[in-house]
Amino acid sequence: MSFDQPRSAAGSLGPRLLGRLTAELILRSGQYLNPLQQYEIDLRGNKISAIENLGATENQFDSIDLSDNAIVRLEGFPRLLRLKQLLLNNNRLARIAKGCNEPIPNVETLILTNNKLANLQDLDPLAAFTKLTMLSLVGNPVIERPNYRLYVISKCKALKVLDFKKVKLKEREESNKVFPTEEAAAAHGANTFDADAEYEAQTQAAQQGAGQPAPAQPAKAVAAPAAARKGPTPEQLIAIKAAIANAATLDEIRRLEEALTTGHLPSEFVIAAPASAPAAVEVSAQDPLPDMETSAPAVADVDMADAPTNGTGPESSEAKAVGDKPEEMAEG
Repeated sequence: MSFDQPRSAAGSLGPRLLGRLTAELILRSGQYLNPLQQYEIDLRGNKISAIENLGATENQFDSIDLSDNAIVRLEGFPRLLRLKQLLLNNNRLARIAKGCNEPIPNVETLILTNNKLANLQDLDPLAAFTKLTMLSLVGNPVIERPNYRLYVISKCKALKVLDFKKVKLKEREESNKVFPTEEAAAAHGANTFDADAEYEAQTQAAQQGAGQPAPAQPAKAVAAPAAARKGPTPEQLIAIKAAIANAATLDEIRRLEEALTTGHLPSEFVIAAPASAPAAVEVSAQDPLPDMETSAPAVADVDMADAPTNGTGPESSEAKAVGDKPEEMAEG
C-alpha cells in the first residue's frame, strides 16, 4: 500500500461517534429535495439520543428527518428560521421542552408518530408553535386520554390536520366549549399533589370541627388601632391640663401626658364632685370625661389615699383651687 494515496472523505472527517449527533455526522448525511420540494437532510437510524450540534446545518434546510433514533426529549435546537418540517417518528420522546419553539418559530409540520407522550399536559408546549398546521401523535399513549383530540385542537389554534385527519369547524367549536380556559384544560391533565393546599384544607377542617371562630379579617384588625388613635376632645384637654398643673410627682405628669395624647385618663385617675355632691365620680380609661361646660367644677384627685374624707383641711382647699382653674382657662 502506497503512502501517497489520498485519504478517503470519511477518514478526513474523523471517527464517527455512535449515538451522538455530531457535526461530522451531519456532513456525511444525505441531502436532497423531498416530494414537497423542500431541501431535506436525512439523519434517520443513527441511534441519536439527544438533539445537538444542528448549528452545523447553517440554516440551509426546510426539513430535518430525525426518525428511527432514540431521542427522549424535544429540545436543543439552534436558531433555524428556515426550518418548516420536523420528522421525529419512531423515537422515545416523552417530554417536549417548554420554549423549544423559540429557535424554530416557522415549523408548520411536526410528525411525532410512535413515541412515548403519555399525558395531555405533556402537549402544552405545542401551543407555542403558532404556525403549526399539521401534527401527528399516532402511536403515543396520550391518544387514549379522554377528549384528547379536542384538547390538542384547543391548544393549537392554527392546526388544520391532526393525526392525518382534517380538523373540522365543528370540532373547533366543541373544543372551545369543552376547554374554554387554561384552568379548565389543566383539570384534564395528570393529577399532581400540592402539599401546601392539602395542609391548608386539613387545617381549616380541623378548626371547623373544633368550633373555633374564623380568623379575623385584616380590615377589622385595622379598625381597632384607628379608634385608639383618636384624639381627645376639648373638654378632656382642659381636665388633663389642669391635672398636670397640680401634679406632685414626675410619674403623675408622665401618665397625664400620655392621657393627653390618647384622650383617655388612667384607670386610677378620679374626678370628684364638689363637697356638696354626695359622692365622687370615678372615670375609667374607657369612659369619656364629663362635659366641663355643663357640669359643676370637678375636683382632680391623683392619689385617693391622701385625700380627706370630710372636705376640710389644706388638701381640700388645694383641690378646690384646682377645680376653679378649668373655668378660668375656658374663659380665656
